[in-house]
Amino acid sequence: MSCSHLSTAWSSSALASSAASTRGRSAPRSGLVVRCSLRELRTRIDSVKNTQKITEAMKLVAAAKVRRAQEAVVSSRPFSEALVEVLYNMNQEIQMEDIDLPLTRTRPVKKVALVVLTGERGLCGSFNNNVLKKAETRIEELKQLGLQYSVISVGKKGNAYFQRRPYIPLERDLEVNGVPTVKDSQAICDLVYSLFVSEEVDKVELLYSKFVSLVRSDPIIQTLLPMSPKGEICDINGVCVDATEDELFRLTTKEGKLTVEREKVKIETQPFSPVVQFEQDPVQILDALLPLYLNSQILRALQESLASELAARMSAMSSATDNAIELAKNLSITYNRQRQAKITGEILEIVAGAEALA
Repeated sequence: MSCSHLSTAWSSSALASSAASTRGRSAPRSGLVVRCSLRELRTRIDSVKNTQKITEAMKLVAAAKVRRAQEAVVSSRPFSEALVEVLYNMNQEIQMEDIDLPLTRTRPVKKVALVVLTGERGLCGSFNNNVLKKAETRIEELKQLGLQYSVISVGKKGNAYFQRRPYIPLERDLEVNGVPTVKDSQAICDLVYSLFVSEEVDKVELLYSKFVSLVRSDPIIQTLLPMSPKGEICDINGVCVDATEDELFRLTTKEGKLTVEREKVKIETQPFSPVVQFEQDPVQILDALLPLYLNSQILRALQESLASELAARMSAMSSATDNAIELAKNLSITYNRQRQAKITGEILEIVAGAEALA
């Protein structure tokens, strides 16, 4: 293998190895470039250093975007608090009545719609692969249960993945450009709402990557529909969590390094004043509020998925930078050894020539 071929291979390896979270592969291969000329080695070292600058810049960009994603989560919290408080009080008003709302209607499950949230770009380690593997596992479980299914893909990576697999029924593919907005979540909300209310599907599940830390994100599956009128969030096993408990992540620095602090916040719900009167029936008000709550849950999942993707990209680019530094170091050692051997050989030739003349 020539040095020019190695140069191309190593430039892609510095990025690919970081995306796969592999380290220390440059040391065993350093011997492969021994036959390269000094000029080729200098070119290779410059190329690796340029790659290092690019990956370091991408790491800083991802860190800045993580902060913006955090601000989006924090800024959307007041609306979520107010919505949960109203839902809680509505439920208190009608808790003695039989509620029959379209979004809370439970029926025998024959078909499931799986909403899969993936990233818009690559170079983020195993982030997208983990979500897609989780989706494949869930699809196999649905097949074993004898249930029909369809997939709603959100994100370019997921769209490309499912489009290459025509045996998986793809209901719709959507994209989210930049920071998720209410308009993005509303498009998903309208789609799943129409599918569920028209009884085309009997259950809607949301698969996304839950942001845990800058180095960890867990793909989880959450039941979107049917909803609980109490404002509860349930997983696929039916375990529900009261929505009056919220989680926030805050990006901070600790000992000069970026870190994430998660905190559980109890949303305080104050009962309505007894003098408050409703112009409409509380059931009708609840029927109007549940789609808003569904939209807020989808938006929150989009924000968590984006934060997980950016954190994974930040970690991957950090690994790529470390690999580039190590590779440049090994190449520099090889270059210095060859240069020293060349100088020594030239000195020996001069000495031998001088002795011959003498």
